[in-house]
Amino acid sequence: MTGLLWQWEEPQPKYLSYLRLVLAFGAAVFAFESYLDWRQLKAIQKLRPPKILGDSYDKAEYKKTQSYNIDKWYFGKYKGLWSVCFSTFILLAGFMPFLWAKSASLVARVGLDPKNEIYVAITYELLESLQGLIMGLPWSIYSTFVIEQRHGFNKQTPGLFVVDILKSIGLGIVILPLFVGGFTFVLQNTSPFIALYLWLFILGIQVIALTIYPTVIAPLFNKFDPLPEGPLRHAIEELAGSLKFPLRKLFVIDGSKRSAHSNAYMYGFWKNKRIVLFDTLIEQCSQEEVVAVLAHELGHWKLSHTTKNFVLQQGILLANLGLFTFARNSPRLFNSFGFTEVKPAFIAFTLFQLISSPVDEVIGFFNNMLSRKFEFQADNFAVELGHASELQGALRKLDAKNKSAQNVDHWYSTYHYSHPPLVERLSGIQVEAKKAQ
Repeated sequence: MTGLLWQWEEPQPKYLSYLRLVLAFGAAVFAFESYLDWRQLKAIQKLRPPKILGDSYDKAEYKKTQSYNIDKWYFGKYKGLWSVCFSTFILLAGFMPFLWAKSASLVARVGLDPKNEIYVAITYELLESLQGLIMGLPWSIYSTFVIEQRHGFNKQTPGLFVVDILKSIGLGIVILPLFVGGFTFVLQNTSPFIALYLWLFILGIQVIALTIYPTVIAPLFNKFDPLPEGPLRHAIEELAGSLKFPLRKLFVIDGSKRSAHSNAYMYGFWKNKRIVLFDTLIEQCSQEEVVAVLAHELGHWKLSHTTKNFVLQQGILLANLGLFTFARNSPRLFNSFGFTEVKPAFIAFTLFQLISSPVDEVIGFFNNMLSRKFEFQADNFAVELGHASELQGALRKLDAKNKSAQNVDHWYSTYHYSHPPLVERLSGIQVEAKKAQ
């Protein structure tokens, strides 16, 4: 590794190294986000909640919420600093070409052809995933068993935590080689229309994942039980029927065995829709409030938000892959990151993802803006159905139970949040409710 680092220090060609551009952009993003983080910390430390939330918290509860968010803030800051430093070291030390060479060596040791890029790419990704798991594990342990435990959210036992990791590793060993192998094969064999074929391959993987995740993978980690017959089930089915939502199954998930946080979601293609409620949601909210939350979720479906998002993301993906075709054979790209002897197609795509990070930042920002717009629209949809009061009550309760930050810096939320802060949602619901009167 030191040899690779020494090579990087040699005089560079006249063009500016892609590596230096990536490092400079990463440092600039970290500096900008650190400024936003500082603004957010000042907001979190305010002595009182916003006026619109004043009746949702007593002084003691607000202090607990504030303490939780400050703990999360410092955890996120230290983790982010570590991530930037470690990523910088990995790039400067030439770890990527080093790992590729080691992967080829391992492939040869097991009797396979080290010149077969598919074998090497699979080994490379498995080793990189292992490295990511090892480096991320201490942070995950601290987050779960210190921060979440301290503030009453963690329900996992150490045994369940380990079992979840082992299951995730097992899934990775099965799924990752299939995806990486197929992706590398397409990279190597479809030169004239590579962007189109890569997009079709990824689209196929996404459709398969959306199909098997809720029915095969998710049940490995949680138990899905049909929502028992009763007033809540009847109210949900009545709401779905009034909107002609093709509800086929209604489940309750045992989210409480891992966390006290709550949620609800729906999934499924075409006429086979399913709704999943966390048991914590049912515990924390009244029947009317649960129905109001689902009215919001069904608003996303009725207004075609999921479809619009999916189409938009596919367009962005196809455009991104089109840009990749201009860089995939660039000697400068490979040389900048230490790949002077081999120029694997799979690595070309990996390096392209690094140099296109500025575009990803911009896309991520506009995605968040669109997502927040959709959230307001779904809130308004629930209000039009007559659930304004119940939705406000549910949002207040869930925010309080989840100890979400009440005072949020506007710049911070605009840049980071895919959902509007509670204060903005409540204000929007109240305005829409007055219009509906």
